[in-house]
Amino acid sequence: MAHDHLKSFGFPRWGEYGRDKEAEPVRMCDYVGCMEKGEHPAPKSAGSSERWYFCRAHAAEYNRNWNYFDGMSEDEIRQHMKDGTQTSDAFASSGAFEWGGATDSDGLTSSQARAYDTLELDAGAGQDAIKKQYRRLAKLFHPDANPGDPEAAERFHQIQLAYDLLSTAKSPSA
Repeated sequence: MAHDHLKSFGFPRWGEYGRDKEAEPVRMCDYVGCMEKGEHPAPKSAGSSERWYFCRAHAAEYNRNWNYFDGMSEDEIRQHMKDGTQTSDAFASSGAFEWGGATDSDGLTSSQARAYDTLELDAGAGQDAIKKQYRRLAKLFHPDANPGDPEAAERFHQIQLAYDLLSTAKSPSA
C-alpha cells in the first residue's frame, strides 16, 4: 500500500493503465503462423460440430477450397444427393414455404387472395391483368404523385408488395 502512490502518476483521478478492465481472451486464427484474431468459424469436416476459427482472409481461403464431398465415394455422393433431393422435393410439394400456407377452394393462399383484393382484381386474374392494374394503381398512388401524403405512400407500398407476390406466384391451376 505504501507504493500505491507510484501508480497514480501524481493525479488523483488517474491510475494505472487498464485498472478497471478485465483482460479479454482473444482467439487467434487457427491457420499455422497467422497472428490475426480468429473470429470466423468454419467446420472441420462435413457434419461435424467442431470448428476452426480463422481470420477473414484465411476463412475466405478455406471456404474457396472447401469440398463437402471430400472423402466420399461416388456411390456415397450419389446417395447423399438423392436423399437431399427427396427431402427438398417433399418439402416443396407440401407448400409449407408459400406465403399464406394453406390454400382455399380456388387454390389461393390467404396472402394471394389479399393481394388480389389490394390490386382490386378478381381472384385468379392473369398476369397481363395483374401488370396492367399494378401500373394503373402505382401511377395513382406513387409518392411522387402524392408528395407528403403518408396514406398514399402506404397504399403504394401495399400495391408493390401485392404485385411482387402475384407476379412470382404460381397460378392456381398450375
